[in-house]
Amino acid sequence: MGTITISPEAFTLVLFEPERIIGRAGEIAGAIGLEADVRIEIDESHPMGKLRVRSTDPVVLFAQGGAFEDPRRLRHLSEQHMNETLGRLLYRVHDRLDPGFAGVAADDELSLRELNVWDVYCLGRLAQLGYDVAKPRWFYHFRLRQGFTDVADAAFERLWAASGLTWADLEAVIAETDEARAAA
Repeated sequence: MGTITISPEAFTLVLFEPERIIGRAGEIAGAIGLEADVRIEIDESHPMGKLRVRSTDPVVLFAQGGAFEDPRRLRHLSEQHMNETLGRLLYRVHDRLDPGFAGVAADDELSLRELNVWDVYCLGRLAQLGYDVAKPRWFYHFRLRQGFTDVADAAFERLWAASGLTWADLEAVIAETDEARAAA
């Protein structure tokens, strides 16, 4: 496993503990087999939860502070949100280094539906590793983006339980849910 760094090194607007984020990022990176130096940039001034992989070489991850924040205790770190945010970002890096994801557009060039399918696939694998993930919340997000259909529900469960998928497999899920939404 490589070195994990964080920016800022000390938070002034939120009550996050940099060493907890660094420790969890290292733990998740090790669990998924990502052997790279990782820089995590957090915009603590923004309460929203936008996140993206800025680079895979070197690995640079970006998240707004809200992605880590406990919605019931504003300005405090949420263990579950930290798991979900770091898990999604680190799995995206891991996937991008896999030939099955060659040529995938940058995070900020992907549609919300593409990111949604990928997030479910990432979070399902994170849950398989034993991390606390809010499956019902992500199921609802999936249905909002992919449709309130039996086809979408089955696709979610397949993604959640999957491993070894490619970008083409994720695109096929979107095509499948598109067809079901058109038929509804």
